[in-house]
Amino acid sequence: MGKSFRADDLNQSLLFPPSLHDWLPDNHLARFLADVVSALDLESIYSSYNEKDGRGLSAYAPAMMVRVLLYGYATGVYSSRKIQGKSYDDVAFRFLSADEHPDHSTLAEFRKRHLQALAGLFMQALQLCAKAGLVKLGHVAIDGTKIKANASKHKAMSYGRMNETEQRLKQEIEALLKQAEQTDAAEDALYGKDKRGDELPDELARRESRLKKIQQAKAELEKEAAEKAEQERAEAEARLAARREKEAKTGKKPGGRPPQIPAPEEARPDAKAQRNFTDAQSRIMPDGANKGSFLQGYNAQAAVDSEAQVIVAAEITQQANDSRQLLPMLKQVEANMGRKPDAVSADAGYWSEANATDDTVKGIDLHIATGRVKHGEAVVAEGGPPPAQATAKQLMQHKLRTGAGRAIYRRRKVIVEPVFGQIKEVRGFRRFSLRGLEKVRAEWKLVCATANLLKLFRAGWMPETV
Repeated sequence: MGKSFRADDLNQSLLFPPSLHDWLPDNHLARFLADVVSALDLESIYSSYNEKDGRGLSAYAPAMMVRVLLYGYATGVYSSRKIQGKSYDDVAFRFLSADEHPDHSTLAEFRKRHLQALAGLFMQALQLCAKAGLVKLGHVAIDGTKIKANASKHKAMSYGRMNETEQRLKQEIEALLKQAEQTDAAEDALYGKDKRGDELPDELARRESRLKKIQQAKAELEKEAAEKAEQERAEAEARLAARREKEAKTGKKPGGRPPQIPAPEEARPDAKAQRNFTDAQSRIMPDGANKGSFLQGYNAQAAVDSEAQVIVAAEITQQANDSRQLLPMLKQVEANMGRKPDAVSADAGYWSEANATDDTVKGIDLHIATGRVKHGEAVVAEGGPPPAQATAKQLMQHKLRTGAGRAIYRRRKVIVEPVFGQIKEVRGFRRFSLRGLEKVRAEWKLVCATANLLKLFRAGWMPETV
């Protein structure tokens, strides 16, 4: 007797319509996200539809759109076109979309329209993680990673080159205008005043459009330079006031030169300062993954709890350096969780004496690497108490040389860096889909929200069902 096989008939009709629930195993991520979305507060999205007058086609259910987008971000499918295709080809997407197939423009418009509400899901996901016992705030590690903007670095131009190009374009436009006048006069004499050529105006329009973009980018750089100078002036005046106060108390003139106070009205951008014409708010930054190379992007920050690698704070900055991000991240952790973490660790990029002595870090067992020792700088010896009259840097060096301090700082890498690895390597999020600081910030919150939901899923937590 020959081997028997199961029926294989592509034209077979089903007697009863299949249930969507038959398509996936019970422990599938798509089922988990469907249950989670039913437990989330989507009122801010639903309420926006109450403003409509009821005319036109019915909208797709917001809960369905959120399910599909969350699953896309959780599995590395960020393109609205790819999600549209997956609604036909992928069983999980088809399950979550309830066998509906919104087109890519509808998906993109939904994400754009409700971007802030989707970013708000970060807090809801974080609260679910805390409720599940995945957040303890015993040790929080902070780090940043550079992520590409939705723009090419080749579309950027430096301030110095802008000045050169601006002058060249002005000369070319002037020459084209003169040529246009000569052409018009010649054609009027030859054909009459009703004759007009189209080639020259198009060429002129291209140059005028480019000149306008360059002048706008220059104005933005000049405004940024003035704002930076204003901030530096305020800081210099504060330092100068501190010197005077110290001199008044001690009767001795402080050593060193007094701080120079810059004039914001005279501030000019550095000739190498750049602006991108595709995403003007993105910045050229060192690419940490490829030493010596640069990318056009943003600096994505995350504070991660040690208990289950849950992200407890997330932010986007245009600054490549991390030193000014420590205090805002700690404030966000406290705002999100209602209290400060017991211990915090960060790499040398976050070190500054101002950070280590700020009121924000009071009550926190802070562990920050202080960087390489400079030539001639005093080094704290290992073992024993810190030196008398030790600086904030020497106190931190001493702490990191103790057994307890070394053990806490050593854990930093295994707390925060794997989270970036999961986001960038496993889920393939290496470039933002949106442009502009506020939209990028919201998208990063959405990315971090799905990272936390994945932690919930792997921990075996399930939302309460009514």
